[in-house]
Amino acid sequence: MTFPNLLLLASDSATAHVAGSTLHAVPGWVTSFYVLVLMAMVLCLAFEEKLHVKKSLLVGTFAGFCLISETVIGFFTDRAHPMLPFGAITLPNGHSLNVPIFIPAIDWSVITIILGASLFVEVTSRSGIFTWLAIKLTKRSGGDPWRLLLFYGGLTVVFSAVLNNVTAMIIIGSLTTVSLSKLQRRDLLLGFLLTEGLLTNVGGLLTLISSVPNIIVGQTAGIGFGRFFLVAAPYVLVASIVTLLQARLTFGVRSLGTPEEQSAAAEQVAGFDETENVPSARFFWASVGLLAGFIACLAGQSALPWDLDELGMGFVALFFAGTALWIYKHEVDAFYKAVDWDLLGFFASLFVVIYVMEQAEVLALIGRGIGVMLTLPASVAQGSLLASAAAASSVTDNIPLAAVLAKILAVEPTVIGESGSNPASPYWWSVIFGANLGGNITPIGSASTVVAMTIIHRQQLPLTFMGFVKRATPFALVQISLAVLYVWLYAFFA
Repeated sequence: MTFPNLLLLASDSATAHVAGSTLHAVPGWVTSFYVLVLMAMVLCLAFEEKLHVKKSLLVGTFAGFCLISETVIGFFTDRAHPMLPFGAITLPNGHSLNVPIFIPAIDWSVITIILGASLFVEVTSRSGIFTWLAIKLTKRSGGDPWRLLLFYGGLTVVFSAVLNNVTAMIIIGSLTTVSLSKLQRRDLLLGFLLTEGLLTNVGGLLTLISSVPNIIVGQTAGIGFGRFFLVAAPYVLVASIVTLLQARLTFGVRSLGTPEEQSAAAEQVAGFDETENVPSARFFWASVGLLAGFIACLAGQSALPWDLDELGMGFVALFFAGTALWIYKHEVDAFYKAVDWDLLGFFASLFVVIYVMEQAEVLALIGRGIGVMLTLPASVAQGSLLASAAAASSVTDNIPLAAVLAKILAVEPTVIGESGSNPASPYWWSVIFGANLGGNITPIGSASTVVAMTIIHRQQLPLTFMGFVKRATPFALVQISLAVLYVWLYAFFA
C-alpha cells in the first residue's frame, strides 16, 4: 500500500470514528472485550521468554482468535453490516478483486520493505561493503567506544530521517555488530543496538516524510515540508545528544582515559584492513552503486518519474534486493533461508489484530478519551495529549491513532484556531511527538524497535520483553519530557 492510499484509508477510518457513526454499530461490551484481548496479547508478549513461543505464533494466535470471534459477534449482532467489512479490493480499472478478509488488514508496504531491505542487506553484505564502512568508521574513531557511539548515533538519526526506520535499523545494526566484533567489545553491543533502536524514532521526527504519522498529521494540519523540518530539527538535535549522553551513563560507554590506552587502541584499529572481507572489487563497487541507488530511490521515492512512485517503497526495496541477488544468482536459496520469517509473520499478524481493534472501536475509544483532554487548560492539555498519545502508541499501531487524533483536532476549532486546521497550533506537535516517541517504550511500539530486538536476539544477547521496557523507559521518559517542554516553548513563541 502506497503512502497516499494508506493515508486515505486511515483518514476515512478516523473520520468515521470521530463522527461517532461507523458503518456498523458496535455494542459497548464488544469494545470492552477487545480491550481485554489487546491487554492479554501485550501481557503474553511481556512473558514471551517464559512461554517459549515465537512472536509470530503468539500474535498469530491472537490474530486468528480476533478474526473468528469478531466474525461470530458480527453475525449475531448485526448480520446486515458485518464487523469485518473488507473482502474485496477495487482495482484502478474499476474491477473488484475478492481476497481473504484479513489480507487488506495487513500493511503490505511495511512487509515488503522489511523483506526487501533484509534481503538487500544480506546480499550486499557479502560484497564486504558494510564491513568496509564499519572498519572505516572504527578507524576514524581511533578505537574509542564513545566516539564510535557518537558516529553511529548520528548516522542512525540521518538514515531514519531520509529512509524508513526499519531500513535504517537493519543497516546500522549490521555496521555496529561488525565494528564491535572487530574491536572485541561485544560487551557494549547490547547498549549500542538498544540506543540505535531508540534513536530511529527520534530521527523519524526530522522530516515530514520520515514516518506515516508525520504525513497524516502534516496533511490534516497543512504543515509544509520546510516548516516541519524547521520546527522539528531543534528538538531532534537536543534529544539525540541527550539520548547519547544518557546511553553513555547507562551502558558504561567510556572514552579511553590514559594516553597508553588511546595509543594501544589506535594501534589496534590501524591494523584493521577494510578490504580483507571484500572478495571481489567488481562485486564491491556494484554493491556500492546499488546501495547509493537504494538510498536515493527510497529518499526520493515520491519524486520518481513515470508514476513509479505509485509502486511504493516496498517495491523499491524488493527491486533492489532482486537486482542484488543476481550478483549471487547461484546462491539465492541461502539468502532466502536467512530472511527472518518470524519477524514478517509477527508484523502481518499484528496488523490483523490492530485492524480488528479498529473495527471493534478500541482505537476510537482511545481517541475519545484523549479528546476529553482538549477541554483542560492549554499547557496541561498539550502535555497530557502528548503523553497519552505516547502511551497509546507504545502498545498499538500509531498510524490509525495519529489519524484519529488528527481528525479530533481538526473538528475542534475553539482549541486549534478559527479554521480548525491552524498549522501553527502546538496541539499538532503534541500528536506528532507522542505518536513517534511512544514507540520507544516497548519493543512492539515501533517497527524499528522490533527489528532492534530481532538483531539483539540473533546475536544471542540477553534481553527479554520486560528487560527492554526496563532499560528503554528511562530514555523514553526523558525524550517525552523534553518534547513536552519543547511544545510549551513552541506554543509560547508561536
